[in-house]
Amino acid sequence: MKKSWIQNLFKNENTSSDKKGGLFDTSIPQGVGTRKQAQTRLQKDLTENMIKIRAFSQNSSDLLDRQIEVSGVKVALLMSEGMVNSQIFMQTMVRPLCELKLENADGDAIASWVSKNVVLSGEQKEFFTYDDLFSFLLAGFVILLIDGVDRGIACGMQGFSFRSISEPSTEMNIVGSKEGFVEPIRINQTMIRRRIRSPSLKFEMFPIGEKSRTDISLVYLTDTVDPRILESVKQKLGSLSSDIILSQGYLRPYLEGKPLSPFSSVGTTERPDTLCAKINEGRIGILVDGTPFALIVPYLFSENFQSMDDYSYRPYYGSFIRMIKYVAFFISIFLPGLYVAITLFSPQMLPDTLLYNIAASEQQTPFSMMSEALIIHFIYEIMREAGLRLPRPVGHAVSIIGALVIGDAAVTAGIIGSSMVMVVALTALSSFVVPSLYEAVAVVKFVFIIVGGTWGLFGISVGFVLLLTNLCALESFGIPVTAPTTPYSKADMRDNFWRSNWIKLGKLRLKVQDLPGSRLKEEEDKR
Repeated sequence: MKKSWIQNLFKNENTSSDKKGGLFDTSIPQGVGTRKQAQTRLQKDLTENMIKIRAFSQNSSDLLDRQIEVSGVKVALLMSEGMVNSQIFMQTMVRPLCELKLENADGDAIASWVSKNVVLSGEQKEFFTYDDLFSFLLAGFVILLIDGVDRGIACGMQGFSFRSISEPSTEMNIVGSKEGFVEPIRINQTMIRRRIRSPSLKFEMFPIGEKSRTDISLVYLTDTVDPRILESVKQKLGSLSSDIILSQGYLRPYLEGKPLSPFSSVGTTERPDTLCAKINEGRIGILVDGTPFALIVPYLFSENFQSMDDYSYRPYYGSFIRMIKYVAFFISIFLPGLYVAITLFSPQMLPDTLLYNIAASEQQTPFSMMSEALIIHFIYEIMREAGLRLPRPVGHAVSIIGALVIGDAAVTAGIIGSSMVMVVALTALSSFVVPSLYEAVAVVKFVFIIVGGTWGLFGISVGFVLLLTNLCALESFGIPVTAPTTPYSKADMRDNFWRSNWIKLGKLRLKVQDLPGSRLKEEEDKR
């Protein structure tokens, strides 16, 4: 276990902790976190405390401190520059302290008055250690230290700038809510609490990362979540070894199941309503401070083809849209490989007219069919990545170049056949229909091009069986990701490939731990 930087500076001092748990507790729960913090107590002498704080922070320029006298007692106010709302700080903290007049006051009297007689902020907590001081300070709290008192008071007055709530960028919808998660974790918690006004909704927050101390929050309903899944999630997060956590992507490898698969068993969403729907089924949401995406565990493969709009449309149209998504997914993975396999090994399967046109166009190209497919799809991925990373004012240039490179110019120059352009275009359009699976599709389609160009339809069939076997073997915290398709459950199929109306869905009380094939359910049945 790594020693913290405070523990290294205080190797010979006693450690202790008097912090209590709570909603805004920054301590690490038992069994969770990246390390056990050294809990070095504050001293009673204010000057000694300030010297050590400056030493710990390496005299950083963004650490602001101001020492004043309150009723003849020296106190120090500390804050991190740019993290505090100046107006609230002046009105609710500086003014009451400056106007305070206590006779024969000492440090304990000032601390008692602050703790019992006045509310300086909505979040007001006492702490006793330097570790806790920096945890609060770097989270935007104002720290009050009093001479003669060996504890501090943290007041929540956060006022840092952040992006306002806006429409989700990756999960667009037509009928439903237009709100998406933002970077501050407490704003995201508020959006969830507005939608689920139940005392069983619980946020469990703690910091992770040796250096970043990034706040993450587990979100779940205490009356639907399975305690074994919750404990397993905490244990996996407790095994985190990264020094710094900057996004939800740092956590996914620790939460994903086995075996290795191109498909993820951890879901992501930037919609509060989607996350609320999932945790109502016994899932656990994981919010990470600084990123507008939430993680969802356990996660099922079929949920990649569902959206909030499906539940706003009439059932027949929502089911139709889902079937389109499944068809598009299979097209995006198999079409290039099937095209290569059929034209090279089984041309008799094509109509004579189409076969003649393909043969005529391919006679003018210098590459084999498989090489041609690999090259053009690789060029397409390069252009897509360039379009994503370029500044918006020049982003349209990629579209123009793409139309020339993959379109008319490439065919006219005899680099690729005209039929291959159609295959690339249809594959690209289909891959965007299910954006959450784009990573897997982008890689797997290259595998099937190589397999199809080497072994033909036999290779495609073997590859499909292996891919399906891998998907069926994938679990997420003991839940098969292919449920309820396999193992099959007729009742749960009401919201899978097709969607039943809300009269039927309203009667369905689905908990993810009760799905067929769940190892959690099997363990319960054995008891």
